[in-house]
Amino acid sequence: MDNSHISEAPTLDLDRTVDHNDHTAMKSVDHNDHPAMKSSSGAWKSASFIIANAIVERFAFKGIETNLINYLTGRLGESTAAAAANVNMWAGIATLTPILGASIADSCLGQYRTIVLSSLLYILGLGLLTLSALHTSEIPSNCRSSNRTSSCYPSHLQAVFFFFSLYVVAVGQGGVKPCLQGFGADQFDQRNEEECKAKSSFFNWWYFGLAGGVALSILILSYIQDNVSWILGFGIPCIFMVVGLLLFLLGTRTYRYSIKRDEKSPFRRIGRVFVASAKNWRTTPPLVAAEEMAQGNLPHQQGSNQFKFLNKALLLPRGSERKACSKDDVEEAKAVLRLLPIWLVCLGYGIVSAQPSTLFTKQATTLDRSIGPSFQMAAASLQVCRALTLLILIPIYDRIFVPITSSFTRKPSGITMLQRIGTGIFLFIITMVIAALVELKRLKTAEEYQLVDMPKATLPMKAWWLVPQFICFGISDLFTSVGMQEFFCDQFPNELRSVAVSLCSLTSGLGSLLSSSLISVIGKITSGDGGDGWFSDNLNRAHLDYFYWLLAGFTAIEFAIFLFFAKCYIYNTSTI
Repeated sequence: MDNSHISEAPTLDLDRTVDHNDHTAMKSVDHNDHPAMKSSSGAWKSASFIIANAIVERFAFKGIETNLINYLTGRLGESTAAAAANVNMWAGIATLTPILGASIADSCLGQYRTIVLSSLLYILGLGLLTLSALHTSEIPSNCRSSNRTSSCYPSHLQAVFFFFSLYVVAVGQGGVKPCLQGFGADQFDQRNEEECKAKSSFFNWWYFGLAGGVALSILILSYIQDNVSWILGFGIPCIFMVVGLLLFLLGTRTYRYSIKRDEKSPFRRIGRVFVASAKNWRTTPPLVAAEEMAQGNLPHQQGSNQFKFLNKALLLPRGSERKACSKDDVEEAKAVLRLLPIWLVCLGYGIVSAQPSTLFTKQATTLDRSIGPSFQMAAASLQVCRALTLLILIPIYDRIFVPITSSFTRKPSGITMLQRIGTGIFLFIITMVIAALVELKRLKTAEEYQLVDMPKATLPMKAWWLVPQFICFGISDLFTSVGMQEFFCDQFPNELRSVAVSLCSLTSGLGSLLSSSLISVIGKITSGDGGDGWFSDNLNRAHLDYFYWLLAGFTAIEFAIFLFFAKCYIYNTSTI
């Protein structure tokens, strides 16, 4: 087989003697370009290396992201507003780069090569960040007065070097993040009943690993960066990424590598279907072809009767020298089109999920966070509750909930992927209601103790009041976030699996941007007369509870729309 026909390996030797019963039903090869064997490749023996690398990657990325604003306002001497803008810009770019990385992987390099090359770029960026920390010292105490001078801060060149390093990290993770999960899903043969069940479990343990990496990063790296050294705080993620890449390479002999159907990019094939169907809009098919199209007489898939206008791409106008699109190409295009409304509805989830790292944390700054007589936890540390909830509940879900529900539904995953996503969206409604009620309690406490006009005063209300909403967020993530990743990976065409993963990331990224825009618009409207708006700097006069009630109502509408599209959705049960 030609090199252009497979995504990772150069040639395929079909002449050796093999036990064909040990072949995978999916078209894949091993590291020697031979047909992949169930006994020696794939499944958990491969997935464990991939999950280990994903844990390390999240540990490293969150180690940079969580405390970045403190580095910018401290070491680089930026104002809070400028630092926040820079953090949001970087986070937004980091959300978009997975689309680029996934496109490169699915169209030319393949997932394995993209992961390796992107990891090297990732390590380079982290190394440069560590080097930049060596050249920026703490701001002297005399520079923290009102009479600040430019000599107090790092030079312009040092600042440029730091941001260059930061964006190298963003580009590197853009290639690693989507490809790792897509490559991990490829290790399971969905036509094998046992491996199909294991694949559903893979997404649970994948998210379990990510939650563990995030929790460790928040607890350990934030403390090191604030209390020990920024050099060490950036250097540890770099060392961990090196270890992660080595672990990934150790699994090379166990991986299964996908085979491309042909040399054409999947984006080109799918795009050609839409273009051809538009060009053939007025073309009249021959009688036999018209009957086949009317009957949906395409490959044996339930979805063939949907979007019949795309069947026009199968026609070839008289005198045309170009080739008509294949039936498989048309089915790929239909699969992508069916997923579009589900993805758009899930953007609402992204808006709600942006709150814990922003408004929830801001609320925590006004509450009593003391533990014992002398220790006070950071407001951002409460976000660990969300990750810990996932660490506790994912094993319970995978080992108890799934077996119990599958005994009733006869489905390997217990409930369908769309049922899982819908359950999570419903739980988000409950989460925002709880958040609104807790915020109302906080406002009443400020009023009761006459602290309304003292925004910097600590309210006599324990920060533990916020824990229930963080826990509910974790439970919702267990259903929605994990369900979305499994759904898009399973329903997208195989050769676009990395793009499917990046779309999940894009949901959160666009949701955060929409949340910021929504807050900005509401803030201007509610404070238009010069009064205190919903997002007043003095949280004791703000009305975050109104915003939470609005999000609860918005999510309820989203849930109703989701139910409509989920009911109409026809699962793609074949492997394209």
